[in-house]
Amino acid sequence: MSIETFLQIIPLKYVLIYFGVINVVGFLAMLIDKEKAKRGSWRIPEKTLFMLTFLGGGIGTIAGMYLFRHKTKKLKFTIGFPVILITEIGLIIYWISR
Repeated sequence: MSIETFLQIIPLKYVLIYFGVINVVGFLAMLIDKEKAKRGSWRIPEKTLFMLTFLGGGIGTIAGMYLFRHKTKKLKFTIGFPVILITEIGLIIYWISR
């Protein structure tokens, strides 16, 4: 599917709203998980944090990770989140340039 066809089905406005919302959700998930960790209560599963990143929330989860100093000592997060984000950006650039 070409970018033109995709944007005819889903207007750019809605794509941008989606990415804005998913990044805010990812950012807030990192904040909530950090606060829960401080209190020793229920935590957001790591697979959920990765799923938010995978679904397009990489900027929000990475920003939250470093702003709240949460999961910064775990390599699977400090490497995994950026790898997912860079891969997604590369795929988007490839798709648009086709």
